[in-house]
Amino acid sequence: MRRPVLPQWSGALAVKAAVFITVMCCALAALLGVLVHVQVTNQTVGQARDLALARLADATQAFEAGDTLLPEAAVDPVDLPRPLRGLAAAGRRGTMVGEHRGQPAMWAAGPVEGGHALAVRVDYAQQARTIQGLDSAILWSSALAIGATVLVGAFAVTRVTRRMHATARVARRISAGDLDARVNDPRAGDPSRPQDEVAAVAAALDSMAASLQGKLLAEQRFTADVAHELRTPLTGLHAAAELLPPGRPTELVRDRVAALRTLTEDLLEISRLDTGRERLEVDSEELGALAERVVRASGTPTRVRVVRDARVETDRRRLERVLGNLVSNAHAHGRAPVVVTVDGPVVTVRDHGDGYPDYLVAHGPQRFRTEGGAKGHGLGLTIALGQSEVLGAHLTFTNAPDGGALATLTLPPAPPGVRDSSD
Repeated sequence: MRRPVLPQWSGALAVKAAVFITVMCCALAALLGVLVHVQVTNQTVGQARDLALARLADATQAFEAGDTLLPEAAVDPVDLPRPLRGLAAAGRRGTMVGEHRGQPAMWAAGPVEGGHALAVRVDYAQQARTIQGLDSAILWSSALAIGATVLVGAFAVTRVTRRMHATARVARRISAGDLDARVNDPRAGDPSRPQDEVAAVAAALDSMAASLQGKLLAEQRFTADVAHELRTPLTGLHAAAELLPPGRPTELVRDRVAALRTLTEDLLEISRLDTGRERLEVDSEELGALAERVVRASGTPTRVRVVRDARVETDRRRLERVLGNLVSNAHAHGRAPVVVTVDGPVVTVRDHGDGYPDYLVAHGPQRFRTEGGAKGHGLGLTIALGQSEVLGAHLTFTNAPDGGALATLTLPPAPPGVRDSSD
């Protein structure tokens, strides 16, 4: 069964990290900006207020002594802010930032004889420009700091995510069967460099792949060695069984010897498939005719239905092996009727039994695993899957909605110049 293709890395982690860094930088810049603005504003306003109150005290003394008031002092000026006028009417002093002839001014006012308000104004334009300039500087510096921090943070995060992406890509290659794939993270291979979590994951993945590769190679060597060692004595045993006198015991012995020979040949075929060195002998074949030959050779009551015939470039022997194993499995583990359907480059084999086990549908056939008391050693479908991969075909195992096992073999597209036989 072809391994599912995992979705490609979309950079979501880098985006989330960049957004998080940006939000935190904006929050920190806003907090620092507010603190600086409040501190400077309070200091500037406090100095202007102290100056205005000092001049108000001097103007009050001059008013009470009958002296001439300075130009910035006046009794009941027209543009005195209303809150200060009310505060003076209540017999109290106060200060407030307001305007005088369209310009910012710090006003100080207090009560004098006759229920009037004596007010003094201090030019506040310079202080206002200073605060405005400070606010602009805070905004620009914050924007620059946020931009620089985001760039540096994105660069650092991208380096980490790039290493994670490389690790995920190697993991996908391993899951697809490439056990030679390794991450080879530079940090994991250099003890003098600080080790981070990504390096630890990469080292663990490389170690797992090496261990898995060693175990699989040992299993493959063991399978090949056992099959080769069994072949010679089984050949002699088969010859000896042919010399036995006719009878029921002889039939049983010959049947078991034939089963052992089949198992041995299957093991040898699997060991050859495991090496990945199989070579194709490609020829042009009519799928409908090939399916008919496979059914006749199986000697089973299998119906062949050709919806749309097709001519394909394939290895006839391997394709016959795949279809033969699928048909044999359908009769051995399913129920009649068994139907082989040819629809262009797609061939399906369906029975009407209980269907494939859940593990087989989810993960594909597994060697020497059968369920529900089924007979056999579980190598037929494994060989069919291996041979289909050699052919470049796609073999899937599902269960039909109305019951029964359904194997679907999709052959690769025909090369240019090879026409569908239905044309």
